[in-house]
Amino acid sequence: MIRYAITDRTNLSFVSLENDLARIAKQADMILYRDKANPSYAQFAELFVKEARKHSSWKILLHGEIELAKNLKADGVHLTSLQLDMIPKAKEFGLLTVASCHTQAEARRAEALGADMITYSPIFESPGKGKPLGLGALEELHGIISLPIIALGGILTQMQIDACQEAGASGFASIRFFQ
Repeated sequence: MIRYAITDRTNLSFVSLENDLARIAKQADMILYRDKANPSYAQFAELFVKEARKHSSWKILLHGEIELAKNLKADGVHLTSLQLDMIPKAKEFGLLTVASCHTQAEARRAEALGADMITYSPIFESPGKGKPLGLGALEELHGIISLPIIALGGILTQMQIDACQEAGASGFASIRFFQ
């Protein structure tokens, strides 16, 4: 099962970057540097990638920044549901491409455009993310697309991870699980 850590200011600080990454590396196969509000994202992304490279066991992704991911030699990029049209460009650069999806239509589109995997969310209750889709929606999507599906949203416990896997998820992504 893929274990995908999504960072934000609650689980990653650049003051303690080395320690935070070492802690997360023990639990994750993939890590995303996400900081939507940082006007200096590119500078921090460079520091993040450099430090994250010290942990060779995982894939390093940047949020929504294809050119930056390519230039910093990140392993991939995580695109929002509003950036699905950018999937072919990311693939041209050889980037592992994860697409955020919230509907079956978005998931089908991401697959048709060549994404490597999708996140599907929110599966469980998650602050500010609206009504959860639930495990049934995850299971239904698993029968529709062939891409790996990474369950996202409100995943805090091993019991939830196991339930997502039973519903057909290839992995899970979380912020709070990796705090």
